[in-house]
Amino acid sequence: MSYKKSAGLETKVKYLVDTNVWLERLLDQEKSAVASRFFDLIPTDNLFVSDFSIHLIGVILSRLKKFDILKKFINDLFVNGRLEQLSLNSIELLDVIANIQKFKLDFDDSYQFCIAQKYDLTIITFDKDFNVKGIKKNTPDEIIEKL
Repeated sequence: MSYKKSAGLETKVKYLVDTNVWLERLLDQEKSAVASRFFDLIPTDNLFVSDFSIHLIGVILSRLKKFDILKKFINDLFVNGRLEQLSLNSIELLDVIANIQKFKLDFDDSYQFCIAQKYDLTIITFDKDFNVKGIKKNTPDEIIEKL
């Protein structure tokens, strides 16, 4: 698995990759090939990950005892890929609560949405909970089709 810069392909859109896209690829699930193609096409300069996603992926992979995959993921993202991890400050958690109420999102989706708003990012997700007016999101498939 690689999250390195793609040669020759430039895009101005910046993406916050949701937890489910990372997990599809890491756990070689049903949509792994699509996620992998997305990561191959988009330069890492245009990809971001939330601290919430990193922690949740760590919890899930640890529970599954997939420590080698977790180590490789961290190395690929932050050592080799130099992806930027984004977070919210404590006060911004009030926005998370407001968006839970406004958009009927759960906490983790609202957290991702708040980060996307804060940094003007498009959310890349397989999660249909983001199919709400006012949320900039795409699936990896949609981005691949545009390219």
